[in-house]
Formats: sequence, structure tokens, C-alpha cells
Amino acid sequence: MNLAHMLTQNARRFPDRPGFIWGERTWTWREIDGEVNALAAALAARGIGKGDRILVHSKNCAEMFWSLFAAFRLGAVWVPTNFRLMPEEIVYLATSSGARAFLCHGAFPDHAAIIAERAPAVEFTWRFDEGGFGETSVGEAIAAHRGDSVPLCPVEHDDPCWFFFTSGTTGRSKAAVLTHGQMAFVVTNHLCDLLPGTTEQDASLVVAPLSHGAGVHQLNQVARGAVTILLPTDRFDIEEAYRLIERHRVTNMFTVPTILKMLAEHPAADRYDHSSLRYVIYAGAPMYREDQKTALRKLGKVIVQYFGLGEVTGNITVLPPALHDPEDGPAARIGTCGFERTGMQVSIQDDEGRELAPFQTGEICVIGPAVFAGYYDNPEANAKAFRDGWFRTGDLGHIDEEGFVYITGRASDMFISGGSNIYPREVEEKILTHPGIAEAAVLGVPDPLWGEVGVAVCVAREGVVVTEEEMLAFLGPKMTRYKLPKRFFFWEALPKSGYGKVPKRMVRDELEARGHLAEMGVKS
Repeated sequence: MNLAHMLTQNARRFPDRPGFIWGERTWTWREIDGEVNALAAALAARGIGKGDRILVHSKNCAEMFWSLFAAFRLGAVWVPTNFRLMPEEIVYLATSSGARAFLCHGAFPDHAAIIAERAPAVEFTWRFDEGGFGETSVGEAIAAHRGDSVPLCPVEHDDPCWFFFTSGTTGRSKAAVLTHGQMAFVVTNHLCDLLPGTTEQDASLVVAPLSHGAGVHQLNQVARGAVTILLPTDRFDIEEAYRLIERHRVTNMFTVPTILKMLAEHPAADRYDHSSLRYVIYAGAPMYREDQKTALRKLGKVIVQYFGLGEVTGNITVLPPALHDPEDGPAARIGTCGFERTGMQVSIQDDEGRELAPFQTGEICVIGPAVFAGYYDNPEANAKAFRDGWFRTGDLGHIDEEGFVYITGRASDMFISGGSNIYPREVEEKILTHPGIAEAAVLGVPDPLWGEVGVAVCVAREGVVVTEEEMLAFLGPKMTRYKLPKRFFFWEALPKSGYGKVPKRMVRDELEARGHLAEMGVKS
């Protein structure tokens, strides 16, 4: 099935129910279906058809959402970017994806200019919102074709619908090819494992960019006819988020741990009614236990964790609300990211691809219908990513005897000090039990004696002063000496990616920029 058919289904079953809310504007499912049809007709008139790639660089907005389904309807491929990327980076995404069209938010004229100059395969640029660039605006293109209809393009299971760019933490981003058949399974699985019971009575608040995980999450809402609500601006306004939750009786959200932490710790959580929430999903990175406890005590047992990568569209493990407990004890599955998703299989493997016994640490590998079709035009990356049919996640971890998966960390994050493996996440968890520490990142840096040693970058809670000596004294009784970081640095904030993660690469770059590595004798 072409995924755009979900809109047509909603327009038939729920024509007058709200399907999308942004600020004070509400669109019904009938109106959304009409907007998407008009945009698809406009793109078709410009020569876009099956298999063509449409590069989309935009903040969250209604027309960006329409463009997703217009691409699907045409059998074209939606190629969204992180809107925080620099113009030079967008050129690479345009050329590596083979994009023929560029839809760009009006706030990014420099991106449009460099595409026109350096990406000759891109035949035209249309803009979202106001701006003085581009052949036309998406709104004008829709208006010119309003009332037109484009038949659903027939698609096969393996026809691509979305190029999901990796975050590029270990090099240049790669385009993971997501297909209509794969995504149909992912939507069904998300509704089964993450959001059971979702119907047209539900409401979903978007607090993350639609270009990645939040966009996938909203497909689930469309599949069940639930309304999608955007924040009125691209700034993450926590007060406004709670106001919308109360006003629209929001039942679910997709977040990352940093966003969930901010929501749970903000005073607005005590001023607004959020009792309608049933599923607050967090993914993209493991959530530290202390932050889990805070979220559970503030929001209740509504949080859902899933583990996955863009290449598997999040579809590896799930830890449902019932298995989250605010108190440490037998009922709390501390440290796990959950069990295998329905229809998926996880294997912990050594470097030769042999499956390891329970509790042995190795690479987390996965197989099943949610795994992507491979990286676009990148046989070398595909050869590294797959082994005997298994997708290699690059994450380290183990499985217990009941099948619960525990992530130790990224293989690239692990470092070796004095011949012993050190997993930063384990150290970070211990650091965060200190009542004065809000955030922490640990990484290994070169050392002439030990090979590598740990460095901890911490963010103290507001109004609290914590010293290096205090942290060493606090951690000393809690962990083996060789795991103790050699140095502690205290910053006002940790660097974060556009999706709220804390890439160790960015922390390392900032350590170098501040001169901390040089003072430790580390050569750049």
C-alpha cells in the first residue's frame, strides 16, 4: 500500500474531524487530503514522479507535513534534513541523494542560494512561508492546483519513500533508504508496542523536528486518525507545551531524554493539567536512571522507552509504562531499554558474528522487517553495516536470561585504560546520582601512561557549586579506581545536536576549543 492512502482513508471516515492544529489554525482530514492532493498535482506538473527525490529543509510547519504525503502519493522520495544544518552541509545532502527538487523554508535564503549555485541536478526550488527566493512558494503552488487530484502511484514493498539521513556522528551523514513496505510494518508495530489503543480520539503534540523520529511518530497518528498539534514556533517553549497539553487533552508525545528531562523538571508541570497523557515516548539515546525517576514522579507511569536507529526506524526494543517504576527495587527494570519489538529479533554478537551467552557484552545486532533497505548508493557502508543478514547497530550491550536488552554504550564511545574496557555510560550513571549534578558526559582521551583515561564534563544544578575534589570523593566508594575519570570539568551546558542528543564528538571538540585537552597534555 502507498502510505499516502492513510490520508484518503481519514478523509473518508473522519472528514470533519481535526487532523492538524498549528497555532490558531485547524485543518480537518478532508482539508488535509485536499492540500496534499494539490501539492502532489503541482509537483507532478513540474515533472516530479516515481523515484524522484525531493529535498526538504524546513522548520516544523503545516506545509512541510503536507510535502511528506505529497511525495508518497507521487511515489517520490521525501528527503528531509535537520534544519539546523549549515548551507555547505545541505549541498552534500542534495548531491548525495540525487535530489531533483528543493523545498526550503523561507528562513533559509542562504541554503537556497548555495543549492542554486552548487547543486545543478536540483531543477527547481520552492519555499515554505515568506521569503524572496525560489520559483514560487509551496502555498502558491497549492493554491494554483487546489481541487486537482493525483491518483496514488502504485508502489511495491521495496519502493523507497523516505531517505532518513543518519546524524553523522562518525563521519558524513548517510541516507538510509526506508520503503513503503518497511514503513507500513513500522507504523503497525509502533501502534502495537508503543501506543496500543490509539484511535481518532487521541491527540499528539509535536515537540521535536518532523524530519526524523517525530515525523515517523506522526505517521502513527495519521494511521489512526488522531490529531497532530504543532508548537506555534520552532522554539521549544515548555510553558506553551503544557498549555497545549491541557487545552487539547494531549494523549501522546514523542521526545528524546533531554526534552523529557526538561519537561519533568519545569515548574509548568505543576501549573497545568497533564492527566490526559497516556504515552510519553522517549528514544534516540538511553535515559539516565535519576532522570527516569524524576519523570515518573512528575508525569506518572506514562513514559515509554524504545531503542532503535534510523536504519531500523526505532524498531528494536520497547520498555512499556508498566515496566517503568519510580522506586529502585524488584519491580524496576533498571538500566534496560526493554525487550524485542514484535516481529523483530535481537542478537548480541562478538567481532566474528558469533552469538554470545546472556550477560556477555557484545554488539547489538537486529534482523526483521523493520530493518531498512540499505544506504543509498553506498556499497562500502552497506558491507560494514550488515553481516549474515543482521544489521549491526554499533551499540554495545548484553541480554539477560529473560530477553531484556541492556545498552552499555556506543562501540565508538568505549575506551581502554590500562588494558581494561571502560563504558562511559556506566560512569555517567554513577555521576548522576550526585544530587548536585544535572548532566554528565564521559569520554576517553589519550594518555601516555594508561593509553586512555576518562574525562568527565558535568553540569551542576542551578545554584549549586560542585568541585572536582568533591566528585572524586563521592565516586571513590562507588566504582573501581581505574574507572574513575582523571579530570572533571564543569560547564554551564553540554553541547547538543539538533535532535537533543549529546554527541561525544561535540563534547571532545569543545574540550579542545576550551584548552582542556592541552592542559592535560593531549596533542590535537
